[in-house]
Amino acid sequence: MDISLIVGWIMGIILIVYGITFKKIGNFIDIPSVIIVVGGTIAALIASYPFKTLAQIPKHVGIMLNPKRYDAEKVIDIMVDMAKTARKKGLLVLEEQANGIKDPFLKQSIMLIVDAMDAEKIREMLESEVSAMSDRHEQDVSLYEKGTSVAPAFGMIGTLVGLVNMLKGMNMDGGGASSLGEDMSVALITTFYGCVLAHLLFGPMAKKLRIRNDEEFLYKQIIIEGVLSIQAGDNPKYLEEKLLSYLSQAQQNKIAKKRSGGAATEASS
Repeated sequence: MDISLIVGWIMGIILIVYGITFKKIGNFIDIPSVIIVVGGTIAALIASYPFKTLAQIPKHVGIMLNPKRYDAEKVIDIMVDMAKTARKKGLLVLEEQANGIKDPFLKQSIMLIVDAMDAEKIREMLESEVSAMSDRHEQDVSLYEKGTSVAPAFGMIGTLVGLVNMLKGMNMDGGGASSLGEDMSVALITTFYGCVLAHLLFGPMAKKLRIRNDEEFLYKQIIIEGVLSIQAGDNPKYLEEKLLSYLSQAQQNKIAKKRSGGAATEASS
């Protein structure tokens, strides 16, 4: 589990509270301000998105916390193994292996080459599916990016409401000026709430979803290139090097080190 999102939230809250100090934390608690900012942000998101999108929020959190859902190294190993099998026994043998695969995209890709479809049609079909996936993910990310813009806006609305009420209640002759500082601080709390929501909650969630989208996009690009290379009868070693080139140099070095270590252990035994 990737807990960096949760760790970041906890650290942010602790550091903000530490900066405020526990003695003065009560100065930053104002229920009407919470209602304006949190309630207004939720209302704006409900008005902007259908309920089927909003219902996906728990699923989105699960995706943010799961970094191993799309394991590029594992799928490269699967592609190389299938390439070896296809060169020895033919493409039709891959159907049996495909039936045991849980990933629907990988299974579909293998079945397309088993059915001997044209390579260009396979690429077009699979890349269209990946493009549609990215569009869906973009809509999901936009939900949280909308939150980053709406929350500060409602913070400003709350501040304006507070300032109007403060000015309306000022009475210099009756001693109204003595409460000016207190009233002004309450008016500004809503801006504080809006900034915290935008930059500590919604912003990191949007970024995490974009990272997961990039991981899935890379994973599926590797599958597309892998199955097309298998169909073309490419050498498994060449296929492995080709697919590894999609990974960062650090990832390639890590995989190479792991495999060389495994090979050394196998040789010594």
